[in-house]
Amino acid sequence: MKNLFKIWIALFVGVLVVSCEKDEDRAVISETTSAKVSADKNAVVLDELKGSETAITFAWTKAGFNIASVPAQQIEFALKGTGFKNSTTFNFDKDAVSGGITHAALNTIMFNIGAVSDTANDIEARLKTSVGTAPFYSNVIDIKITPFTPNPDIIYPKINVPGAYAGAAGYASWTPANSPNLFSPEKNDSYRGFIWISNPTGDNGKYKFTINQDWPGNKGDDGTKTGKLVADGSDIVPASAGTFYMKVDWAANTYSSTLANFGVIGDATPAGWGSDTDFVYSPATKTYVINSIMLSNSGVFKFRANDDWALKFQPKKDEQTLISGKAVQSYFNAENTVEGDPGYKVSEAGNYKIELDLHNSAYYKLTVTKL
Repeated sequence: MKNLFKIWIALFVGVLVVSCEKDEDRAVISETTSAKVSADKNAVVLDELKGSETAITFAWTKAGFNIASVPAQQIEFALKGTGFKNSTTFNFDKDAVSGGITHAALNTIMFNIGAVSDTANDIEARLKTSVGTAPFYSNVIDIKITPFTPNPDIIYPKINVPGAYAGAAGYASWTPANSPNLFSPEKNDSYRGFIWISNPTGDNGKYKFTINQDWPGNKGDDGTKTGKLVADGSDIVPASAGTFYMKVDWAANTYSSTLANFGVIGDATPAGWGSDTDFVYSPATKTYVINSIMLSNSGVFKFRANDDWALKFQPKKDEQTLISGKAVQSYFNAENTVEGDPGYKVSEAGNYKIELDLHNSAYYKLTVTKL
């Protein structure tokens, strides 16, 4: 028995030795020649109207490795000076030695890495070659890229608010694919936005929440009317007519609705700081409009809800002089996007049309047009 036990021990040790030798014999992948990348442009101005056209083309020599491999290939982008933190990659075929990127695709990349729209950004790009989980990098090239402001309706997640109210608001009643939406500026499960309801009586103002522009997975009130949602829940009934600021946490199954009827006020308006001139919702344009108001160029104006100061639309930080007919992004103080208490101005006194486009909470838009 002792001899048999010794034989088993010897066999076990032998297996371990052979196993260790095999591990040592395994090749460790290493780069024998580095990849080198170049681009056909060193400056690109992106154009939304050329979305499907090639904006820039890259060409490269492939990296060489000490063992045969078919690596994945990507061009990696980052803001210059960040060390490729918060980078984004664009995939190319494994066999490719060149490839182009369209205006639309490159603009999305710029948005994802934090490039500033309508400004020439200093961007770094390099070829990233991956063999398994091991990344290898080429030289870094510098490119100035000017992105356009991306369409917020496309790039931000959204849920739909179908209901009986929607037809009067310029959409289609009880149609998820043709209804107002709540967007998620943070790209998470929290959605928010403004919904106009003209008639809350009877069934006219009811609504629910859906996702993917269809009814599967829809959510309604859990029956307690305490701001809790359940799948296939009850229709939600608004408290009154008017504009409502709605917030939905899709994961937590909660919702809220706050009345928010806006007007303009300020010492640049005929009524001064004493009273508001109210907006009227236009179903034709799906915007809030004041068709004609006299504005002076010696004062400022702001937009507030419910004749109170709790909810306001303002510039982001400093007082802003508006250019006639040019839309600008406006900011909602309740979303903690406003610093201080700034107001708007016009450079020339006269009658103006004011239009607030609140359909997308990721990009509220204000336009003043001199009449």
